[in-house]
Amino acid sequence: MHSSITRACMTTSILSDSTAINPAKKLSIAVIYHSNYGHTKRVAEAIVTGARQQLPASQVKAVDVHEVDWDFLDQADLLVFGSAVYMGSVTAEFKTFMDETSKRWYHREWEGKWAAAFANSGGLSGDKLAVLQQISLYAMQHGMNWIGLPLMPTGHEAHDLNRLSSFLGLMTQALDGPPEETPGSGDIDTAIWFGDHLAKTIIKHQPAQTNN
Repeated sequence: MHSSITRACMTTSILSDSTAINPAKKLSIAVIYHSNYGHTKRVAEAIVTGARQQLPASQVKAVDVHEVDWDFLDQADLLVFGSAVYMGSVTAEFKTFMDETSKRWYHREWEGKWAAAFANSGGLSGDKLAVLQQISLYAMQHGMNWIGLPLMPTGHEAHDLNRLSSFLGLMTQALDGPPEETPGSGDIDTAIWFGDHLAKTIIKHQPAQTNN
């Protein structure tokens, strides 16, 4: 019952707040991820779905690290980073992406952008916190502003929102199955909530528009 009430309130909030977008600024979000088997990709796409409840579809994109649209990343207001957990760290492919941004770090090209993260693993813990901390430190190196996941858990069953009680970023669990089946409904609904929250945050805190 608690979970149903939360989802109903979430939907109502999405609908009531969607008119608050300031069209004077084309805010955009890039969700950058690496996924070997499709599970982390599914989480990335769920975040995009949530964000598109607040912003036009063309302004929110999922970006595979193998096919990076650097122009879109450079102009995006928010970069959401996501990786599966391998040996207590981001994947080698995601780390390669991080290292490829070193010139942007040196020239402070991403300084002042918003940042957020998600981590997916097979285990209930799976050292996902270590990956969120790793990505958070990476964002701080770039001088970015961090957005966490301020959602109280509705419980700890598979259908519950934020069932893993993560606040630094989004944690999801993918069991041994196809990405169409796992992560489960609670984790995917949390990812949608997270995307919606991220979009609302950058809308709320966009620079004030001045009339000339």
